[in-house]
Amino acid sequence: MLRNLILAAALSVGVAACATAMTTPVKTGETALGTVLVDGKGMTLYTFDKDTMPGKSVCNGPCAQNWPPLPVSAGAEASGDWSVVSRDDGSKQWAYKGKPLYTWVKDQKPGDTTGNGFLNNAWHVAKP
Repeated sequence: MLRNLILAAALSVGVAACATAMTTPVKTGETALGTVLVDGKGMTLYTFDKDTMPGKSVCNGPCAQNWPPLPVSAGAEASGDWSVVSRDDGSKQWAYKGKPLYTWVKDQKPGDTTGNGFLNNAWHVAKP
């Protein structure tokens, strides 16, 4: 039992070290809507149709409380389809193919997609 705990702790430290070196904290997950982009916790990521200017998010203030931006960790670097958006509050957010990425506060567990189609179909699951 103690050996398993030590191995689990070592593995989590290794995973954390890899996460810092990664360029993005995103992977794919399976949902009822098919394969989507998910954050490190497996929560579905979304894009917002009103984010029309590359490198700019219009979801700020109360919007960002309901749709938390996918944060960029210190030292992470953008490449390929991934870019970094500077938000109005000075924080940094990941974008995929120019579209800023968000989670949705009403999704309760990995695989939930309750934000898809929200606000007159302006919010969509992010697809790879």
